[in-house]
Amino acid sequence: MAISSRILLLGIVFFLCKVSLSHGRTNPSFRVKAVNLGGWLVTEGWIKPSLFDGIPNKDFLDGTGLQFKSVTTGKYLCAETGGGTIIVANRSAASGWETFSLWRINEKTFNFRVFNKQFVGLDTSGNGIDVVAIASTPGKSETFEIVRKPGNSNHVRIKAPNGFFLQAKTETLVTADFAGNSKWGENDPSVFVITNTGGLQGEFQITNGYGPERAPQVMREHWSTYIVEDDFKFISQNGLNAVRIPVGWWIASDPTPPRPYVGGSLKALDNAFSWAQKYGLNIIIDLHAAPGSQNGWEHSSPRDGSQEWGKTDENIQQTVAVIDFLTARYAKSPSLYAVELINEPLAPGASLEMVNKYYKAGYDAVRKHSSTAYVVMSNRLGQIDTRELFPLASGLMGSVIDLHYYNLFSTIFDNLTVQQNIDYVYINRTQELTYVTTSNGPLTFIGEWVAEWKVQGASKEDYQRYAKAQLDVFGRATFGWSYWTLKNVNNHWSLEWMIKNGYIKL
Repeated sequence: MAISSRILLLGIVFFLCKVSLSHGRTNPSFRVKAVNLGGWLVTEGWIKPSLFDGIPNKDFLDGTGLQFKSVTTGKYLCAETGGGTIIVANRSAASGWETFSLWRINEKTFNFRVFNKQFVGLDTSGNGIDVVAIASTPGKSETFEIVRKPGNSNHVRIKAPNGFFLQAKTETLVTADFAGNSKWGENDPSVFVITNTGGLQGEFQITNGYGPERAPQVMREHWSTYIVEDDFKFISQNGLNAVRIPVGWWIASDPTPPRPYVGGSLKALDNAFSWAQKYGLNIIIDLHAAPGSQNGWEHSSPRDGSQEWGKTDENIQQTVAVIDFLTARYAKSPSLYAVELINEPLAPGASLEMVNKYYKAGYDAVRKHSSTAYVVMSNRLGQIDTRELFPLASGLMGSVIDLHYYNLFSTIFDNLTVQQNIDYVYINRTQELTYVTTSNGPLTFIGEWVAEWKVQGASKEDYQRYAKAQLDVFGRATFGWSYWTLKNVNNHWSLEWMIKNGYIKL
């Protein structure tokens, strides 16, 4: 009798846990209505551009693409074959091989990474003046200074580590042996016209841009002022019940994360949990930036746009350790509702095999500390089957699939009218959501969406209708939805602005 009673008790506990995880803990009708706190603990320059204003030489941040056109040959510097051999100055037009990606050391000193990921440097095995791109990691021989012409910042010289300047002697001979004592004339082989092809404005860029002296002050002031307690109060009073908080992998090393990152974001996250508990809000922790970058975009904090996440077991284990740290820290908080293992891994660089391997290990890390927190798995971006995670997720209790729906970032939306955008939501998004919604599969979460589009001259009423359409459709997601984002200098991307100005009704 004692044994059978124990079995019955265990069965009841298991059933209750299953109900709890599958149906909003104890409320089957509960749905997350959340807002993302984007641009707070993971920097995205487009959300708050003024953060970057104080950086010296802020147009030369990590990952900036530069092209150099010789004033004497009239041709661009180029890493021959994309890298692995010499640098030449013989290209009439500039694209990949002629674009050098900056690794910033300080405001004047840089490494130049080429298309095949080698670094420009001096050939120390020869005469020490030939310019090549053969090093896989940068050192002293791969460190250069960019010197701008006084009064004309588009004309530059490149000072090599031997103290001399690069010069294009001919189209096929670039050397570092010019003394630099001329007058920046049009016949000066050491002068180049520079073209900036743009770059990134993420966490790596802002912290490395300000440097170790200023970055801590800038970031801590931002963290303590951008999102405050009153924001949580506002969220709780306007029809929302949760926040999705993007964090970076370096938070697990707080207060002394690896350079150039600075400590302090963990304290801000601690504050968020306190405020969430005070105002009855749930928190979804979202690992937005994984070590090595899972998509190469600035919101995942790559140094130069390279996508390196998941390529080794060590990297995956490092990422799992971040999830383990965060779940262990907040498992006992009543506000911890879900942990999102990674945000927007990009196919094909992030393969399904590596993502599945990580998701299984990440799920186990969450479950080690919490039996009730949902585990959110972001679908890969790219040409994929949106059910590709089902074989894994369907067997894991409390699993959620995250999908991001924007009527943006694709040419199919370029010329849609107001009504066509609304119809796309009601028809196409409904079909897409229905396809991933099954009775015995994972829950569905629209983790990012926005009431913005490519329509020009839309009225307030148009925006209201468009927002309502998305709320109608995304409200059917079995886990819920989260608007991107609470605050943004671009008004329609700011849910706070949209609410206060009557563009959206929750």
